[in-house]
Parts: sequence; structure tokens; C-alpha cells
Amino acid sequence: QAQLVESGGGLVQAGGSLRLSCAAPSRIFSRNVMGWYRQAPGQTREFVATITVDGSTNYHDSVKGRFEISRDNAKNMVYLQMNSLKPEDTAVYYCNYGIASGTWVYGNWGQGTQVTVSS
Repeated sequence: QAQLVESGGGLVQAGGSLRLSCAAPSRIFSRNVMGWYRQAPGQTREFVATITVDGSTNYHDSVKGRFEISRDNAKNMVYLQMNSLKPEDTAVYYCNYGIASGTWVYGNWGQGTQVTVSS
């Protein structure tokens, strides 16, 4: 299956910002809802945000108003701008493609990118 490559994670203090990037094969990116998901230690993976081909977005309640998902259709890239980060945002972040609600994905999970927010 197509490989999705995440980047941009790191260590940041609470209140700081990070921007995650995900590169996807064009045949996947061009006709699918793209999304970001995260998995904190000891927890199940959860939906963070999705964006449709025409730019409609959906967010988990915990990140509304702080995170923004976007996509660059010319570059086959999807981004997650994360502002006002909190320690509870600490997780490995993954991108994938699936349905707009974020409750189902079609692709394999990549390695993700670690986001650590210190208090």
C-alpha cells in the first residue's frame, strides 16, 4: 500500500506551536479525505482532524480552536498547525486517509512523528 511520511514533530513547551507535515502519493492524495491521528502512551489511537478534497474540515473537540489542518493539492501534502499546545497533546502523530468523521482509515500506519509537550 501507499506510504505516508510524517515529519515535523519535536519537543515544545506548553503554549508553543508545531507544524506537522505529511507527504502522500498523488494517487491517494488527490481523491481522498486526509487526516491526522495520534496515539499517546498507553492509549488507543484517536482521530485529531480530517480534511476533504474540497477543504472541509473536522476536528476532535479537544483540539478545536488550537489546531488547523490544511492541504496543498499541488504538492500532495497535508499539514497540521498546532498552537497553544498542552502536555496532553503529547503523542505520536500519524497521517492517513479515510472518512471525514475520522472513525475509519484505509491506509497502513506509518512511523508517525513524536510530539512532546513539556509543562
